[in-house]
Amino acid sequence: MPRGYIHHYDINIQPDKCPRRVNSEIIETMVHAYSKIFGVLKPVFDGRNNLYTRDPLPIGNDRVELEVTLPGEGKDRVFRVTIKWVAQVSLFNLEEALEGRTRQIPYDAILALDVVMRHLPSMTYTPVGRSFFSSPDGYYHPLGGGREVWFGFHQSVRPSQWKMMLNIDVSATAFYKAQPVIEFMCEVLDIRDINEQRKPLTDSQRVKFTKEIKGLKIEITHCGTMRRKYRVCNVTRRPAQMQSFPLQLENGQTVECTVAKYFLDKYKMKLRYPHLPCLQVGQEHKHTYLPLESKANMTLPNQGVWDMRGKQFFLGIEIIVWAITCFAPQRTVHEESLRNFTKQLQKISHDAGMPIVGQPCFCKYATGPDQVEPMFRYLKNTFNALQLVVVILPGKTPVYAEVKRVGDTLLGLATQCVQASNVNRTTPQTLSNLCLKINVKLGGINSILVPSVRPKVFNEPIIFLGADVTHPPAGDNKKPSIAAVVGSMDGHPSRYSATVRVQEHRQEIIQDLSNMVRELLIMFYKSTQGYKPHRIIMYRDGVSEGQFLQVLQHELTAIREACIKLDPEYRPGITFIVVQKRHHTRLFSVDQKEQKGRSGNIPAGTTVDVGITHPTEFDFYLCSHQGIQGTSRPSHYHVLWDDNHFDSDELQCLTYQLCHTYVRCTRSVSIPAPSYYAHLVAFRARYHLVEKEHDSGEGSHQSGSSEDRTPGALARAVTVHADTNKVMYFA
Repeated sequence: MPRGYIHHYDINIQPDKCPRRVNSEIIETMVHAYSKIFGVLKPVFDGRNNLYTRDPLPIGNDRVELEVTLPGEGKDRVFRVTIKWVAQVSLFNLEEALEGRTRQIPYDAILALDVVMRHLPSMTYTPVGRSFFSSPDGYYHPLGGGREVWFGFHQSVRPSQWKMMLNIDVSATAFYKAQPVIEFMCEVLDIRDINEQRKPLTDSQRVKFTKEIKGLKIEITHCGTMRRKYRVCNVTRRPAQMQSFPLQLENGQTVECTVAKYFLDKYKMKLRYPHLPCLQVGQEHKHTYLPLESKANMTLPNQGVWDMRGKQFFLGIEIIVWAITCFAPQRTVHEESLRNFTKQLQKISHDAGMPIVGQPCFCKYATGPDQVEPMFRYLKNTFNALQLVVVILPGKTPVYAEVKRVGDTLLGLATQCVQASNVNRTTPQTLSNLCLKINVKLGGINSILVPSVRPKVFNEPIIFLGADVTHPPAGDNKKPSIAAVVGSMDGHPSRYSATVRVQEHRQEIIQDLSNMVRELLIMFYKSTQGYKPHRIIMYRDGVSEGQFLQVLQHELTAIREACIKLDPEYRPGITFIVVQKRHHTRLFSVDQKEQKGRSGNIPAGTTVDVGITHPTEFDFYLCSHQGIQGTSRPSHYHVLWDDNHFDSDELQCLTYQLCHTYVRCTRSVSIPAPSYYAHLVAFRARYHLVEKEHDSGEGSHQSGSSEDRTPGALARAVTVHADTNKVMYFA
């Protein structure tokens, strides 16, 4: 590693909000234009605000403003770049930390080295997040829907014991193909030949197309050599031959003109498909419309095993009153298939110790989401002791979200959805997996850790918490984030209860964690008949290393506050662990005899806490699952706080055992069960926020969608029914 100093400068570019690629082009132009300042130096830039040089620039501590001109299509673009010295970054301090002479890791030095190592790839490849991709050359992997696979690599600079490491891993992601919009539309709507599409798009086709193309950038090709780029904001309801806009004539008069007529008069371009809609681009209020055939699409990036045969659940629930409703057409799922499915499910459930007794009290076909709520209300009012509703679905359908919204939040009914394909072709494995989920949704316990081999920490009351925050997909700037926290409710631990909150868009810190943990502690106290946990172990998912300190300061304090709210003298030991799955470290067995499976993976339970771990902090890698396909990815655990003074072996063993308590399968999973459950709860809450979609004038929108509802309405939407919250409805 080089020794010495790196000089850090803050960069501010106006106008702002340019993409990283444009910002990098601005800085590169600036370096060449102002040779008196930069000389022979080759600065590196992160595409946003940070610039680093090997030697200091001759500007001292002054704020310097430079004007940079980028040649444009039509007219040049002028930017103002402000440079201000920030700090001198010492690599000597980093060297001391790597050698263990100081516990404080200088993250400013690591960030600087990371920007240095990423500078050249960012100029050569297409960056997406922390990965780099190159356009397909010699291969073609279409994904359908106008997308294709690009391959590349991920890289990051990481500290380890005595040295810095460059972590590189292969990566793949989906890109939109560069192609005419007409062809993109055909792929999205599964139209084989555009010439056969002689009628305007139906409402459902237009809604589907709008969802796919909204937010993408397109490049126009009808203006000769000048190729302007726009972002799509909508798809018009009317076709180009009918879609009009106010056109100002040379004499100042304003007339209404159709898009098709304008292109004919202005560009002598007679549209081949005037019956197709237009793209509305730029800002919606400016009414800029483009016919589909006048442009090309841009290439922008989108984002242990055990056998239950012959064994029964630890605590199985007898099911006496249950119902079936089928939303798949009768021609797809025949009555005979339903009878056979019922018979086979009863046989498997009896073998598992969760007997389903007798025939369903209700078995009807239904057609759409509008029928869910009235049907469920009828079932609840007619059959007082109704325990379960099995819902058969024809595939991906809005019915699923409505079933979970009505069952979980409105009526408190346990529901189990099954795909029609699994009804028509029943297998013992599929039915066994269904029983695993049904049993815990009704309050049963599938399996427990053997008491004789559990860590000694189980000898006293302990609660395991799992927390996660899910965010809306990339490109959605309005929908809220959802925070979920689950807590164990028994000593096995097998049963969990959940709390969920809606919070600000893209907010990673759990804002109401204090009240959420307080609710779980009260539920634990009632569930265990008066015991308070002596220890609290939190497994926190979804936190990046740059957020560790911020999350720890807020969320550890929130957990302490929750305890003090219950009793000022209540001070249980707290262990706060961050679980990371999205990293690029892979482990391999040197000895071929230890390799497992066709992929030659490491054995489940492999733990690494030396060599590649942090030089001073408490972290470890644990591969807790059996790799079935591809190279196993170990989970990375960072122990940010530990009042309980666990030694590394004890905490690693405890974590590994918790990976065996996930109720959905008879395998150990890749992360501890509480972390997994928190993710499921947050994901389920996203469905609770879904409401029925309908068309509006020029496209589609959500009626009462989450971005339009008040905080109170959002909170009510994700609040589950009291009966539902008594069981693991999210399993």
